[in-house]
Amino acid sequence: MDGTSSGKLTDDLARLDFAAVSPEEFARIVKGLSGQQIAEVMRGELRTRILGEVFGRMKQQFRPEAAGGLTALIRWKVTGESDAVYETAIADGACEVTPGRSDAEPRTALVMGDAEFLKLVSGNGNPVTMFMMRKLKVAGDVGLASGLTRYFDIPKA
Repeated sequence: MDGTSSGKLTDDLARLDFAAVSPEEFARIVKGLSGQQIAEVMRGELRTRILGEVFGRMKQQFRPEAAGGLTALIRWKVTGESDAVYETAIADGACEVTPGRSDAEPRTALVMGDAEFLKLVSGNGNPVTMFMMRKLKVAGDVGLASGLTRYFDIPKA
């Protein structure tokens, strides 16, 4: 891919109002991007916007009926041009997401690159396969980590 088409893709996505993009449309966008294209897009302010929107939607995508009585703090570390850390607290049938790292000990911590994160949250990647291929690192409760996707409505592209 030449720099021109990659730059156009980044420009097109930079103009996109992510708040207006449905989870299904987001899944289709991610599915159509190569790892190299994701790396191009996930830079600077655009990366901040994309991660903010994805984590911002977790609360709405949460499935309390699937979580039941689960109480857990999940720490997400998305690596790329810089590390982005978010925490998801699940308790009493609710889900709260906060940016940054708290002093609390997470039940499980997930570390992955930008491409793996976007594929995971858009339904375009299998967390078990990512773990086996060492593209997703898990510390703490591996069982919780392997079943996390069932607690959220994840679109299918």
